[in-house]
Amino acid sequence: MGDIEIARSVKLKPINEIAEKLNIDEEFVENYGKYKAKISNKIFEKIENNENGKLILVTAVNPTPLGEGKTTISIGLADGLSKIGKKSVLALREPSLGPVFGIKGGATGGGCAQVAPMEDINLHFTGDIHAITSANNLLAAMIDNHIYFGNELGFKEVVWKRCVDLNDRQLRKVECGLSGEKNVVPRMDGFDITVASEIMAILCLSKDIYDLKERIANIIIGYNQNNEPIRARDLKAEGSLAVLLKDAIKPNLVQTLEHTPAFIHGGPFANIAHGCNSIMATRMALKLGDYVVTESRFWSRFRSREIYRY
Repeated sequence: MGDIEIARSVKLKPINEIAEKLNIDEEFVENYGKYKAKISNKIFEKIENNENGKLILVTAVNPTPLGEGKTTISIGLADGLSKIGKKSVLALREPSLGPVFGIKGGATGGGCAQVAPMEDINLHFTGDIHAITSANNLLAAMIDNHIYFGNELGFKEVVWKRCVDLNDRQLRKVECGLSGEKNVVPRMDGFDITVASEIMAILCLSKDIYDLKERIANIIIGYNQNNEPIRARDLKAEGSLAVLLKDAIKPNLVQTLEHTPAFIHGGPFANIAHGCNSIMATRMALKLGDYVVTESRFWSRFRSREIYRY
C-alpha cells in the first residue's frame, strides 16, 4: 500500500482523547473538526512549573533529493518510545503548499510513520500559513498606502516584500504601482514564499502574543532619505498584524497513526531562518511529555539555544 492508503486504513482517535493522554484540560482545547485542535497558550499558566521532559533532536547534514528522512525518523522514534511505555510527544513543522504541490510532495512522514489527518495537515490545516500570508501582505499594503497619502516617514526605499504560499516564480520580481493613479509611484517589488517570510520566523520564535507584537514592531520595512531604517512600529502596524495572528500563534495538536500526540506548528524554511517548528509548541510539549522528539534543518545548534532561552 502507498502512504495515502496506509493513512486511510487507520481509525484515528478523537483529538480530545489525544489531549487527555497529555493531561490537557478540555478548557484549553479548541477543536478544528474531529481530529485537529489548537491548544490555548493559557495552558502555560498551569504547566509552567512542570519539569521539562527530555528533548530529542533529529537532524541531518546532507539533504536527500526529495527531502525524505528527518520527519519519518522523528515520527517513528516517538511511536517507538510510546510503544515501550514512555510518554512521548512530537513537535514538527507545518508543511508549505509550495513543496506539497512541487516535486518534494507532502511532509507528514511515510509508510506506517505518519501524522494524521495527512490530507488536512498538508493542505490548509488550521489556517496558520494563510494568516501569516495575510499579516505579511497587510504590512505591505500599509506601506504603500502610507506613501500614497503623503509619505510622512519619507520612504526612499521599501525592502518589505509580499508573499504567497506557492512556488510561483513569475512573482519573485515584479513591477508594481502601474495603475496610473496620482501619488502611486511605480517600483520594483517581489513575492517570497510565505514560509520564507520574516513573519513566519517571528511567529515561531515568539514566546507569547506580547513578544510577537514586539518582534513585529522591530521589523525594518524600508529606509528614508538619510538611509535610516523605518520600522513597522513607525506605521503602528504591530497591533493589526498581531490580531490577524491571534489564533495562528496557538500550537496545533494532531496524532500519529499509532496515536502518539503530535504538535505541528510553524514552518520556516531553513535556508532563510532556523528551519524548525515553533518555540511555543516545543515548550508546551516539554512541559507535557517525558520525551519530546523534534527535527531541525541546518541550524541545529541555534535550535537548542532558542528552546532553552526561555
